[in-house]
Amino acid sequence: MITGGAQGIGLAIGRAFVAEGARVVIGDLDPVATDAAVAELGGPVYATGVRCDVTSATDMDALLTQALDAHGAVDVMVNNAGITRDATMRTMTEEEFDLVIGVHLKGCWNGVRTAAAIMRTQKSGSIVNISSLSGKVGMVGQTNYSAAKAGIVGLTKAAAKETAHHGVRVNAIAPGLIRTAMTEAMPPRVWDQKMTEIPMKRAGEVAEVASVALFLASDLSSYMTGTVLDVTGGRFM
Repeated sequence: MITGGAQGIGLAIGRAFVAEGARVVIGDLDPVATDAAVAELGGPVYATGVRCDVTSATDMDALLTQALDAHGAVDVMVNNAGITRDATMRTMTEEEFDLVIGVHLKGCWNGVRTAAAIMRTQKSGSIVNISSLSGKVGMVGQTNYSAAKAGIVGLTKAAAKETAHHGVRVNAIAPGLIRTAMTEAMPPRVWDQKMTEIPMKRAGEVAEVASVALFLASDLSSYMTGTVLDVTGGRFM
C-alpha cells in the first residue's frame, strides 16, 4: 500500500516492490497519473489504483479495506503522500499551513493508525513513513513542511513503541535533495546552493529512496523499528 504512489518517490517505491514480487495498491488523488502508474507497474495483476484523500479517515479506511479484500493481507504500508506550499512565515497563509500539516502529518497518522489496526491482527507488518531532512534541520520558507516532517518522526517513534509487541514495525525515511519534477522546478540559484551542502556532490535519485523503503519493508530490517534513515548524500550529517 503506497499513498501518493502515482509519481515521484512513491512510484519508484512501487517499481521496487513489484520487482520483488509484491502486489501494490496505490492511493492517490490524481486519476490520470494513477492510471499511468498502474499501467507502468504491469496492470491490474500487479497494481491497482484507488482514489484517496489521505486527510480523510473515511478514505483511508476504504483504501485499506479494499487492499485487504483484494489481497487477504496488508503486509506493507508506505505513507508517502505529500505537497508543498512554501512561503516565509511572514507571508504564509493559515490555509497553506493547515493544508501541508493535514496532508503530511494527519495523512500519515491516518495511514499508520489504519494499517496498524489490520497488521496487529495479522501479528506482522511493516509501516514506512516518508519524512524529510527538512524535519531534522528546518528550512527557510518551510515552517509548515518542516513542522509536518518533524512531526512524522515523533509519530513514527511513538507508533513503533505502541505496536512492537504486536509484531508491527514502524520506521521512517528522511530524504534530502532528490531529483524529482518538483525539485527540478526550483530556481537554479536555490538548486546550486543545496548542492554545495552535499558531500557527495550530487542529488539523489528516486530509486535510491525506493531501495531504502524496500529494505525497511522487508525482513532484512526485521530487528529495526522506530528508526529514521537519512538518504541525503551526507548533507547536514
